[in-house]
Amino acid sequence: MEKNDLKVNTAGLQDNKTIAIIAYLTWIGLLVAFIINKDKQDPFVKFHIRQNLGLFVIGILSGLLNFIPSVGAMISYVVFAILFVLWIIGLLGAFSGKTNPIPVVGPMFQDWFKGI
Repeated sequence: MEKNDLKVNTAGLQDNKTIAIIAYLTWIGLLVAFIINKDKQDPFVKFHIRQNLGLFVIGILSGLLNFIPSVGAMISYVVFAILFVLWIIGLLGAFSGKTNPIPVVGPMFQDWFKGI
């Protein structure tokens, strides 16, 4: 029986990693991961949902910078490049099964969206 329990726990961990990875795949993936995890309330998945939600919100706000003539577009491109790197770091964390916050802004995202 113990071997079966171990397999269930491993399968459950793999399932949670899959949901966390889905959270990083566009805003639709974020929404799907949120809905799937609504009943489970898995802390690992919630962590990665909060991380990508923060990146998504910052991305929306930086997109608004495009409306500022000349300087806004340049700042927006720099912010998007930084967000892409942070997104890769978060996605790699979900792949590896770790809950390391994204550098600089990750702890803030965990605080801002702690209700999720």
